[in-house]
Amino acid sequence: MIELTPAAIKEIKRMQNSRQQPDSYFRLGVKPGGCDGLYYTFDLCYTKENSDRLHTIEDISLLIDEQSLNYLSDLRLDYAEDLMGGGFRFHNSLITTSCRCGLSFTINKTSNL
Repeated sequence: MIELTPAAIKEIKRMQNSRQQPDSYFRLGVKPGGCDGLYYTFDLCYTKENSDRLHTIEDISLLIDEQSLNYLSDLRLDYAEDLMGGGFRFHNSLITTSCRCGLSFTINKTSNL
């Protein structure tokens, strides 16, 4: 089950409003690459693909493609600000290792990406 914290929901809504896309989907995914093999992607979009799964959390329409869903099933997405700026924080209990920079990760599953 994917969880969006109140801070993440607030930031997604801020992004939608600042880009003048209040009715857009928030697309979340996983792609191959980075130091450890996988990395997270997110963006706003208006297009829903056949392989997308739609989840509605609060007023956020979250799209996740079918392949990425396998890697995001236990994700908790948060948003936090510190002295270095703000950013989304991905908390995923499926991760077995992550690189030193924290941008890519490995999941102990057979990759279909």
